[in-house]
Amino acid sequence: QVQLVESGGGLVQAGGSLRLSCAASGSIFGINAMGWYRQAPGKQRDLVARITVSGSTNYADSVKGRFTISRDNAKNTVYLQMNSLKPEDTAVYYCRFSGRNIYWGQGTQVTVSS
Repeated sequence: QVQLVESGGGLVQAGGSLRLSCAASGSIFGINAMGWYRQAPGKQRDLVARITVSGSTNYADSVKGRFTISRDNAKNTVYLQMNSLKPEDTAVYYCRFSGRNIYWGQGTQVTVSS
């Protein structure tokens, strides 16, 4: 059974940094993209950043220049480096692996205080 385990969330002051990690456990095959999404209270879940196994990336406009997504294909792990955090970045962050199937992590809370 495949599980995505996230870590690295927490409370940080505006302007600070956090690094999220998401590692897949269990047998996972045919993944062609990994991504991070976020959901703030009362809002829909939106894409933050996405990276393909070949390294192509795309970002939400709101995080461009502040967040960086990276991955380790051999370890089935994806990272999200978040710098210059703003209170509006506060949300639950979810990782997602997609390919033959779609897998979601359980979510990790990121809270940015002003």
